[in-house]
Amino acid sequence: MSDKARPFVLNELRATPSVPGGGRNRAALVEKARVAIREGSHSFHAAARLFDKTTRERAWLLYAWCRRCDDIADNQHMGGELGDQSDAKQRIAKIRLLTQRALDGYPTADPAFDAFGLVASEVGITAQMAEDVIAGFELDADDWRPRTEADMLRYCYHVAGAVGVMMAVVMGVDPKDQDTLDRANDLGLAFQLSNIARDIVEDDAAGRCYLPIQWLVEQDIEPGQHTKPHHREELAEMAARLVELVEKHEAAARVGAERLPFRSRWAVLSAARIYGAIGRKVRERGPEAWNSRTVVPRWEKALYGMRAFLSAAINREKHPDGEITWGIKDFRPS
Repeated sequence: MSDKARPFVLNELRATPSVPGGGRNRAALVEKARVAIREGSHSFHAAARLFDKTTRERAWLLYAWCRRCDDIADNQHMGGELGDQSDAKQRIAKIRLLTQRALDGYPTADPAFDAFGLVASEVGITAQMAEDVIAGFELDADDWRPRTEADMLRYCYHVAGAVGVMMAVVMGVDPKDQDTLDRANDLGLAFQLSNIARDIVEDDAAGRCYLPIQWLVEQDIEPGQHTKPHHREELAEMAARLVELVEKHEAAARVGAERLPFRSRWAVLSAARIYGAIGRKVRERGPEAWNSRTVVPRWEKALYGMRAFLSAAINREKHPDGEITWGIKDFRPS
């Protein structure tokens, strides 16, 4: 039979090979990720310098995916101004599709997703871990509002705690070491609660509010009026309440940090001090906290880094006063 007459056979098609990183060069993905973190997060970029080379590169690769997902979900660039939100559901579907394709080792045509597929294959990040993060973007896409403190903490888990879990795996924690992953989640919760306290007015301008409705009712604040000047005293009280939660979860996170290699422990304790300082500065500024953005100056970050170095070297962090009875299972919907 001639070639022209030979019938077409489906299995003769060349299948796309499954290769971590979608077949892209690792060094090229690392460099793109490094540029992304340098542009997108000065604090995270500074903290990542404390890691050993391999862990630092893997942290960059993970960050690139988080940054890209956030930008797609909010239709923005590098955390800039929010774009049109009318097709939010389709954007979340795109994130899920590209993430799964990356985890399966197929090319995605997007370096940030290929970077995620690469780091996931290297350290054992699971599809469930990724889905927990994507669920946070979905909550925002649904214009979701927390009714209770538990709802707010659930949101914080999805948008930050779940990232902390993946970062712990990047730093060498066994994906099956649930107790240490629970403490990594605590660190993410503390970070996000500090962000909520700092960004209350900024979030309101974007049409979002992460303060529990129950808290607003307790303060007798009318719907949509919590950032008005005549409510700044009540807002300061709620911010202080947020910072109490920051300090609770920050203390629990130190328990997990003790189990990390020295350089990773140093990086985690530095970041914890810096983000904790954001929340504490908001509390100290009281009703004036939102007249200007609360920041931690560079010299102060350096000081926290030096203190964290000593703490990491001694490795005897102060534990929470009470027993730690919570874990990821308490924040992930059943």
